[in-house]
Amino acid sequence: MTAGSVDLYWLPLGAGGRSVRFNGRVYEAAVALLERRSRFDLYHAALEIRVGGARYVVEMTPTIGPPGNQRAVVGGAVGSPLLRRFRLFRYEVRRWLDGQIPDVEEAVGSPRRLTDEVGVAQRVLDLVPKAPTLTWGGDELAAGEMWNSNSLISWLLTSAGLDASTIPPPSGGRAPGWDAGIAVARRRASPMRVVRPGAARAHVGGRR
Repeated sequence: MTAGSVDLYWLPLGAGGRSVRFNGRVYEAAVALLERRSRFDLYHAALEIRVGGARYVVEMTPTIGPPGNQRAVVGGAVGSPLLRRFRLFRYEVRRWLDGQIPDVEEAVGSPRRLTDEVGVAQRVLDLVPKAPTLTWGGDELAAGEMWNSNSLISWLLTSAGLDASTIPPPSGGRAPGWDAGIAVARRRASPMRVVRPGAARAHVGGRR
């Protein structure tokens, strides 16, 4: 039995919801037009972590459920810090014991095993409450792109010692915000052994 592991799931943006998926396509079409390139599928990352026989789901989502739920450990504002007092404009970062990834059946090329090292898996879990609570959709730390759910995941992996820069989204897709998480984590990084999570295949379009 594996003592510890970290698995990455790539979910199509808006999986299970027509509105988010449609808005994502509109956003990608606009960005592709501005950058004069082809359109790509957009993806949202989530983690499943096992340590000592326990299983956790880690992801960033809009705030759901009653205040004080046991899934969320930190949270932040969506769109603008001024809107944080309104529940509709808040997100939560989950470290959910025995949790479920919504619409996981739509995940592409997943799960991807990033490590079987229990120490790395434990570090990722321990870092969740320390994650930056930056504004979702903003770039408050001048990382070069917006902060979002992908930024959280890449920040956690990089901060735990995994080389998130070698992890591509599925072929033909991109994960906006991924590079922002790496950039912010590297600024705050303390010296540690960097673990390369397998050989990454080249892909078209990059993460941004």
